[in-house]
Amino acid sequence: MTPSPRLSVLDLIPVRTGQTSAGALAASVRLAQLADRLDFTRYWFAEHHNMPAVASTTPPVLIAAIAAKTERIRVGSGGVMLPNHAPLVVAEQFAALEAFAPGRIDLGIGRAPGSDPVITQLLRISGPTADVDRFPDHIADILSLLSPDGATLRLTSGREYAITATPAATDVPTLWLLGSSDYSAKLAASLGLPYVFANHFSGDGLERALELYRTEYQPSEAHPVPETFLTANASVAPTHEEARARALPQMHSMARLRTNRPMRPLETVEEALAAPADSIGDELVAAMEQRWIIGDAATAASELRTLATRHGIDEIMLAPIGGSYEGEPLDATPGREQTLELLAGELLAGELLANDAPAAG
Repeated sequence: MTPSPRLSVLDLIPVRTGQTSAGALAASVRLAQLADRLDFTRYWFAEHHNMPAVASTTPPVLIAAIAAKTERIRVGSGGVMLPNHAPLVVAEQFAALEAFAPGRIDLGIGRAPGSDPVITQLLRISGPTADVDRFPDHIADILSLLSPDGATLRLTSGREYAITATPAATDVPTLWLLGSSDYSAKLAASLGLPYVFANHFSGDGLERALELYRTEYQPSEAHPVPETFLTANASVAPTHEEARARALPQMHSMARLRTNRPMRPLETVEEALAAPADSIGDELVAAMEQRWIIGDAATAASELRTLATRHGIDEIMLAPIGGSYEGEPLDATPGREQTLELLAGELLAGELLANDAPAAG
């Protein structure tokens, strides 16, 4: 049998019709605790701004909350959008998180703004941000600031000034570079950093990006060999019909984003099923349905094994996109929980049993 990949979670904290931010956050706490119990590897939060359907705006705050409510799962950002933040602030936040939950923190960093042009400009004029053209320099700065030895700044007077993200650091979070282009793959390779391709958002260029990353990789002390995994949207249910129905609200939301239409909270499943036909939107939905993992547990698990084997990776980070029916609670996401439970039963249970089995002989 093809080996099963490890499973992780990417959470955008979806907000549906009639749901408050508090309800959406409570649902994500439940989902993270479930992933922890099911032996998922890591749980990451994205950074998006001013989107009615997304409550994942501040990864460091969310990471701290979830780290306090889970036991063993790694928690991180997928990712911090560095142009929106000062590198020192990012380093300080994640150094503090590492001290709070040693050995469990991932710092995923991206180059995209995670917002529309208006919000990007608002961030630039209202707070400390980073110059996107200096992205490689800022990554190097963060690595230095996070290290126990810190960094050294040379003042105009010629005097050296020591800077550390936190005093008396004993360990550092793992830094991952995120992206969906040749640029991010080549930069991760040149810096000797782990790399994640944003396959859940755009699968275009995946094979080339992974090839560039692996062939151009420059070993670093912390990462002597290239490390990478993929993201994938997934809706899994007892039947394909239910899995598709639960995926439809997210597919509609993504179609609106792709066609520059006004964004709104995620539809309920009933609202999505009752939506009128839309030639452009329906074409985009059909394309997503072909790329995303949508189906019953056995079919979805087989597709994930095939995906992992095809691209030579041993971990897949799921964006569980199962929507909610109108009668389901506002402080939980049964469709997303079901996706994790069913896939864990197919992909993780056997691995756990194998690991727990006594040695032969």
